[in-house]
Amino acid sequence: MADTLTHHAAEENAEKLWEGGKQPFKISYGKLMMWYFLLSDAFTFAGFLIAYGTLRVSMPTWPVPDFVFSAFPGGLHHKPLYFVTVMTFILLFSSYTMVRAVQEGHRENKNGVVFWMILTIIGGMGFLGSQAWEWNTLIAKEHVSVTTNPFSAHTEYGVYLEGDGVDIKEGDTFEPGTPYLIHKHDGEWHQLDYRVTEGPDAGTVKEQEFGPKSFGALFFFITGFHGFHVLSGVIFLIIICVNAATGLYIKRKNGYEMVEKIGLYWHFVDLVWVFVFLVFYLI
Repeated sequence: MADTLTHHAAEENAEKLWEGGKQPFKISYGKLMMWYFLLSDAFTFAGFLIAYGTLRVSMPTWPVPDFVFSAFPGGLHHKPLYFVTVMTFILLFSSYTMVRAVQEGHRENKNGVVFWMILTIIGGMGFLGSQAWEWNTLIAKEHVSVTTNPFSAHTEYGVYLEGDGVDIKEGDTFEPGTPYLIHKHDGEWHQLDYRVTEGPDAGTVKEQEFGPKSFGALFFFITGFHGFHVLSGVIFLIIICVNAATGLYIKRKNGYEMVEKIGLYWHFVDLVWVFVFLVFYLI
């Protein structure tokens, strides 16, 4: 009799171990897969940022962020990091609105979910518009590309950290909004050259060297990769917001789990931007 009971108990335990439909770690399968995706994406961004740091420390000179990112809409200049601070605030505030959308979802409040998601979408679009303006300024006005970096090493306009024998030609100037290596002289654009005043090459005229090429390539690639994530997030936010507005998630009675999953993704995108902001704009 005891053997029979033991046998039945063993069979019941085996069935419980192999039965499907149970949520691992007490969360749904969808949220678990989202965490796996975010973890793998975190490794990707970490690899890019580590590569940037490695190349930067291996270079003798590097552009000064306060000089490169000093433009502000409206023709304002010499405003170091003002614009990127506004960008960061917009994105971080959208993270707050996403938290509120998730909270309203837990309360099964459809109107609250839709309202806060719309604000999140506006914040994401605002960030993308700001990034587009920054890219346009760097490419069209500062002449930065993936192969050309006009910003070498300097502390401020006209003060160089390298090339002690620089003797700038009379009349050669560079105005706010134009990089000092590609400047206007007599109404035409030129690359800056200088006359060596010391050493064996004294008296010769040389062309001022551009900064490390990797700066532009890494900046556009990493910020563009992050921007692609923001764009993808905005698209998914719009889709989920429309579904919530039409009442698609009401019958599920699961606290608007789909909103929570896209919220995880959006917070991840915001967190990654904090590291991108630190690496490119502050250090």
